[in-house]
Amino acid sequence: MRRHIAVFAVLALAVSAPVVLSAQDSNDVKPDRKEVRHDRRELRGDRKDIRHDTRDIRQDRRDVRQDLKNGDTTDARRDARDLRQDRRDRRHDVRDARRDRRDLRQDRKDVREDKREKKDSTN
Repeated sequence: MRRHIAVFAVLALAVSAPVVLSAQDSNDVKPDRKEVRHDRRELRGDRKDIRHDTRDIRQDRRDVRQDLKNGDTTDARRDARDLRQDRRDRRHDVRDARRDRRDLRQDRKDVREDKREKKDSTN
């Protein structure tokens, strides 16, 4: 009796496994699309940070020049330190944006491949 139940269980799994696996394949596109949206959002944020840092750099340059013109070396040093920090921030944001663009390209490629696989499997 146990042998019959075991055989029945194995047959049931063998029959249902392809159906379960094909259902999982059809949902692969959805997480990839979410990744694309997430990467776009991060890229927009990085671009906004880069613009903000660029404005800060311009302002700090003006401040340093004005402080040196006025002979205020203490403020000029402080503004120069702030200028270096803003340049470092912008450099990191540019690096992050480059990584996000690369991730976005890869995720778009994954979505296209998933769509092709889905189309090929339905034929």
